[in-house]
Amino acid sequence: MSVELNHTIVHSRDNRESAEFLAHVLGLEVGAEWGPFVPVDTSNKVTLDFVSVPAESIVMQHYAFLVSDEEFDAAFDRIEQAGITYYADPHRKQPGEINRHHGGRGLYFMDPAGHGMEIITHPYVIPQH
Repeated sequence: MSVELNHTIVHSRDNRESAEFLAHVLGLEVGAEWGPFVPVDTSNKVTLDFVSVPAESIVMQHYAFLVSDEEFDAAFDRIEQAGITYYADPHRKQPGEINRHHGGRGLYFMDPAGHGMEIITHPYVIPQH
């Protein structure tokens, strides 16, 4: 068996709110609550398990999702329809813009718990040493 990421726990103020937010933006389904977790499965079989924790214990994390051009267009439309502020850069200096890095398109937005979310249409090209 090869090594694959199976799941990760995402701290949130409200697990259902955060799971439903991300699922809506990405066009995914929210799974059945399992213990303290509200899961969202991605197409590559990685589960994001949202769990409610005290707000003061949440440390911002970054989650990047590789999507097709069609999925990007649909997600971008949902972001705009919901009035979600988006940025071309992770430092949030370019609001209302998308980027065209690495031969594709990308944007950043914040989830309800303050995590930085990113959608990209092409993987980053990282030079090999």
